[in-house]
Amino acid sequence: MAIRKLRYEGDPILNKISKPVERMTLRQKILIQDMFDTMYEDMGVGLAAVQVGVLRRIVVMNVDGEHPLVFINPEIIERDGEQTGDEGCLSVPGKVGTVTRPMHVKVRAQDINMQPFELDAEGLLARCCCHEFEHLDGILYTSHVEGELRDVNAEPEIRVEEDEEFQDN
Repeated sequence: MAIRKLRYEGDPILNKISKPVERMTLRQKILIQDMFDTMYEDMGVGLAAVQVGVLRRIVVMNVDGEHPLVFINPEIIERDGEQTGDEGCLSVPGKVGTVTRPMHVKVRAQDINMQPFELDAEGLLARCCCHEFEHLDGILYTSHVEGELRDVNAEPEIRVEEDEEFQDN
């Protein structure tokens, strides 16, 4: 299919509320395949349609590399527990931040054939559902970051103690 142009933090479309999908069209099926292609190209685990400039309530995910998921008009109907960890986003490249999310969520959505389903998600999948579904309401994970955003590729500070044996005298 095709790689779509990602929208980045600061693009006003990312702060808009996406519209529900009333019926599945060929155009939307192509969009979904393009979203997977774009997500995989950029090594992501989830992508919302708004991140490629389409204001529709569509999310794709594949957190384990083996089980691609499509969520149409998703909503979280239950949440419990808590997990805190680093999150990144294809729309905020090169940055990560610490975010607290539910450990478990129950999701209601429709699949690519507009058939309703429910999914219990734990751990990383629950985190990803929360993160991606918020995109549909114009919310970026950066609004939840505890502390500061950090560079993904930042080298940790390394301290080297001088060893007397190796000093030049």
